Amino acid sequence: MSSDLAPRNTSSAPAPADDDNRYKAVQSKLHKLGKAMDDATLELEGLRRSMQANAKHTDGVATDIENADLDPKFVRLTANVATALIGAAREVRTLSDIAQETADLTHETRRTHSKLYGALDDIRSNRREKTPRPGFFNR
Repeated sequence: MSSDLAPRNTSSAPAPADDDNRYKAVQSKLHKLGKAMDDATLELEGLRRSMQANAKHTDGVATDIENADLDPKFVRLTANVATALIGAAREVRTLSDIAQETADLTHETRRTHSKLYGALDDIRSNRREKTPRPGFFNR
């Protein structure tokens, strides 16, 4: 019943939230965010399964304690831990579902961004002359 949870890296964000709004930078940020959310979904699912296994094991321990005629207080406490683990696993499932939804929306946003601005970026990137930035003519 040990936990293998540990921080994997020191970076708090998969991509920096800066003011670089160039097409390729936005595509890169969306790609990194989508991948990070996909990874988080997988890790959360692993955590949920581990918590469910620990809850089942803890429930078995409560039964063993009860069969050993130990103080009923310990049976109740152990059963409460099992119940808490089941509840926590349920909440981790909700979090995993939200992470998956966020990943799906991020991938959809990346595709839409590419569809809307990809051709414009190709045109601007292949010109020798500098072109005005988006919004220049909106003055």
